[in-house]
Amino acid sequence: MRNRKFLGYGAILAVAGILAAVFAAGSYGQQDKSKRPSPPAHAEWKFADGKTIVVDYSSPRMKGRKIFGDLVPFGQVWRAGANEATTFVTDTDLSVGGKDVPAGSYTLFTIPDKNKWTLIVSRKTGEWGTDYPGESNDLCRADMKISTLPSAEENFTISFVKGAIGTTLRMDWETTRAYIEISREK
Repeated sequence: MRNRKFLGYGAILAVAGILAAVFAAGSYGQQDKSKRPSPPAHAEWKFADGKTIVVDYSSPRMKGRKIFGDLVPFGQVWRAGANEATTFVTDTDLSVGGKDVPAGSYTLFTIPDKNKWTLIVSRKTGEWGTDYPGESNDLCRADMKISTLPSAEENFTISFVKGAIGTTLRMDWETTRAYIEISREK
């Protein structure tokens, strides 16, 4: 009888330990992400018929650092933000820089360079930002144009503006703007 009681208490202690670990992990996941050094940000485009493109990302700050060509090296895959990978969700078929992107959920990466950037739309989702899953998971790659901003942008920002045939996705940081045209697939 004593052994049963001991095993019963041991089982109770084990369950209590597991529950404590689960609650601790849950509260960690519930932390206020707006308090991060690179807080969450959101960009959304709505077409005339209500179909949308939504980008969720984390917005790092310059903090006096040299960004492109230094913190973000030229010619290497960059997560286009910070923390979790940047998500790109569309409920309509698109043409992104002339490349077909069916309705769905994707991850965005870029390859910045001095004269142009490459936008990578990856089929794999759920990565931590630095975990580029490799070219085999790319849905497409499209050339982005770049221009110089009139003044330095402290916060990395992704936005949409009305374009000639749809919208233009912009990524602004430091003194660089990278952009690409997005339209509805016909």
